[in-house]
Amino acid sequence: MDLLWFLSALSVFTLQERAGTGAMTLKSVLLRQLRPGGGASACSPAQHSRRRRSWVWNQFFVLEEFTGNDPLYVGKLHSDVDKGDGQVRYVLTGEGAASIFSIDESTGDIHATRRLDREQQAYYTLRAQARNRDTNRLVEPESQFIIKVQDVNDNEPKFLDGPYTARVAERSPVGTSVVTVVATDADDPTYGNSARLMYSILQGQPYFSVEPKTGVVRTALPDLDREVRDSHLLVVQAKDMIGQIGGLSGSTSVTVILTDVNDNPPHFPRRSYQFSVRESELVSTVVAKIRAVDPDEGPNAELDYRILDGDGLGTFSITTDSHTQEGLITLHKNLDFETKSSYMLRVEASNLYVDARFLSSGPFSDVATVRLLVQNVDEPPVFHSSVSWMMVSEAAAVGTEVGSVLARDPDATNSPIRYSIDRQSNLERYFHIDSGTGVITTAQPLDRETVAVHNITVVATERLDPSLTGKAVVLISVTDVNDNPPSLAIHYDTFVCENSEPGQIVQTLSAVDRDEPEEGQHFLFSLSEAGQNLSFTLRDNKDNTASILTRPGGFLQRDQLLHLLPVVISDSSRPPLSSTNTLSITVCTCDAAGEPRSCRQGAPLLLLVLWW
Repeated sequence: MDLLWFLSALSVFTLQERAGTGAMTLKSVLLRQLRPGGGASACSPAQHSRRRRSWVWNQFFVLEEFTGNDPLYVGKLHSDVDKGDGQVRYVLTGEGAASIFSIDESTGDIHATRRLDREQQAYYTLRAQARNRDTNRLVEPESQFIIKVQDVNDNEPKFLDGPYTARVAERSPVGTSVVTVVATDADDPTYGNSARLMYSILQGQPYFSVEPKTGVVRTALPDLDREVRDSHLLVVQAKDMIGQIGGLSGSTSVTVILTDVNDNPPHFPRRSYQFSVRESELVSTVVAKIRAVDPDEGPNAELDYRILDGDGLGTFSITTDSHTQEGLITLHKNLDFETKSSYMLRVEASNLYVDARFLSSGPFSDVATVRLLVQNVDEPPVFHSSVSWMMVSEAAAVGTEVGSVLARDPDATNSPIRYSIDRQSNLERYFHIDSGTGVITTAQPLDRETVAVHNITVVATERLDPSLTGKAVVLISVTDVNDNPPSLAIHYDTFVCENSEPGQIVQTLSAVDRDEPEEGQHFLFSLSEAGQNLSFTLRDNKDNTASILTRPGGFLQRDQLLHLLPVVISDSSRPPLSSTNTLSITVCTCDAAGEPRSCRQGAPLLLLVLWW
């Protein structure tokens, strides 16, 4: 015998109708006869009902959020085996059986005993049994069915990503997309209009609009100006039920920040500026600052300054301070109040980056006039030359005039000047200067070989204001005179072997002279009359060297161990100077290669080598 399912949905329909869900109307009991294979009888009333109302036989519906005091009737289970004599017992198992759903064992009536929430669980899967009350055996095959929780509009839309922050360029065309806001509704999107949303702006008009279906926020005015207002706070609402009366709503805020475009040219707050500059200012000093105003920001407010024309074009230059965007007027040449007391410049400030869309509104630059007044300063004395070269002979007598310096007061007062030599540069007081004329003379004998160049500092002081001083460097070169005779370059330790051949060179001599003649040194070598030695002779090589050679006759230690040879060296100056230098030559016994073995009676070779 088949198990019959009776779905009583009249109470469900009534609740749905009151809730306005637009659910299917069920005013009659739906009956379907099941067969073991899951098929239905062709003449089943349930089949006829399903065709007419598109109803699925194995699915019950129960309205969520029901708040009545009594259990909510869901439906009825009934088997045609049941004759009404109480022998058939109905059993319900599965999700929520006993805890949420109860069944009357005798009648098969199913009730919901608790309030249901579709957003927590949308459907429940249960199994139905019909058993013999006495034997507890199944009188029908067990069947599975679903109780679906029918949605009601009990959840308002929520903006899970809000609040929003968006950016859009100022002056953007109407309809420019700013941001897309998205709201979600936990109600069933497949049933009714509970989750069908409509967007609108509660705050932010007339500057912005929102597309009702997509939530895309767009600009609504063409002249959004960041310099007037740099941000806007919007409130966007999402309402379910397609915005109809009675729908639930939620809202979020959108902070729209207007980003800058270069739509404003720079301008000077004043048409002309005037500054004072001391004539003593150093070159490369910033002497004035001007600033054009640009209400834009960032790169759009970066400025470039340049001097267009004016009589100060070559005397001053202008650059841009990258941090403050000021024009820095810098001194390019030294100033002199007595020569020129004022300068005029015409300065332009322009944007580095220009947006071509706004060029039609006019040039993105401005021009101002800058006047620079030179202030007179009581300046210190100025020398005709900051460095002077002078020459004096080392043979000059004390009081000899070396040269003179000249300084002047550059101011109109033309104060008289007093000269002096800085003591630190003239510690040994070689020179003296006349305080009135600036003439420099020698104060003691000079020696070029001791100091070849004297570096002294001359000080010029204004007599009317001794605090104002100027300085100059004087380099005095001492010229040479022939006052030093030449001499041997080094101390020579010379030896000769006992078995030396005649004409053998035993030593080559060179000389030095502390003087420095203009044509260079030329030395003459000779033996003095007292030094005419029968054992050695001297040969002048004509290249500022001379060679000592052996004469015939040989040498014996036992006869003479040491020979002293007086050598005369003369320079080529007029008059020439000369000196006599004694060369010591020791007689040694040598091996076949000419290497000394012993240079004195009984002296070992090692001592000779160390001494030599």
